[in-house]
Amino acid sequence: MLVQKSSWQALLILLTATLTVAGCNMGATPAPTIDVNAINTAAFATAMGQISAQQTQTALAAPPAALPTNTPLSLTAFALPSDGAASPAGGVLPTVSFNTTPNTTPLAGFTPLATSLPATSSIRPTTASGCNDGVLVGETLPDKSEVEAGEYFQKAWTMKNIGTCDWDEGYVFAFQEGLSDTAIKGYDIVMNGSDRLIKPNREESFVLKLLAPTTPGEYKGYWRMKDDAGNLFGSLVFFYVVVK
Repeated sequence: MLVQKSSWQALLILLTATLTVAGCNMGATPAPTIDVNAINTAAFATAMGQISAQQTQTALAAPPAALPTNTPLSLTAFALPSDGAASPAGGVLPTVSFNTTPNTTPLAGFTPLATSLPATSSIRPTTASGCNDGVLVGETLPDKSEVEAGEYFQKAWTMKNIGTCDWDEGYVFAFQEGLSDTAIKGYDIVMNGSDRLIKPNREESFVLKLLAPTTPGEYKGYWRMKDDAGNLFGSLVFFYVVVK
């Protein structure tokens, strides 16, 4: 290499110069002994420094390596087969089926509902209380009848005993104050054993004479049957008048 040749030349020049000086000084005070190993070490260090500098300059001058480019992969396109056509695997598309049978196994911790519920049309609230029940079969003074303010008017309801107990002493055709307009002053009709005894499937008319409110407007008053123990039963009946 060039660096090695230069190093050996420098070494030879240094040795020649040393011998010349030594010849000129013959007979004089002997020159100090030259350490050949030290000279070799210095020459080797100089050579290595030149090699390192040359390699650094070569690396700086060399163009950078080209970065690799991403090459897109080509994907095989598959067309979905139509009904009955062969799939890419050689078969046909599977037919998907759904389970339409309901799951009747209840979840843990839950009580299952009844398997069948009665039809809505067959459900109606009962008006009975024990053996007592009654139903409205007729009335006077149609709803929204006009009455004079502060004047008396008459209203009657006909009730039928559809229970299995007699309506006897202690039964009441009872005014429902909590449901009625506050301006209505209603009252009860109490039955007694001497003149009234309504057996099952019999009817009874309850006639009331009422005082119309003094303020014009629409008013309602409510009544219902009550047995001798204070239990309400039967249809809830009412009047609906317009005070002029």
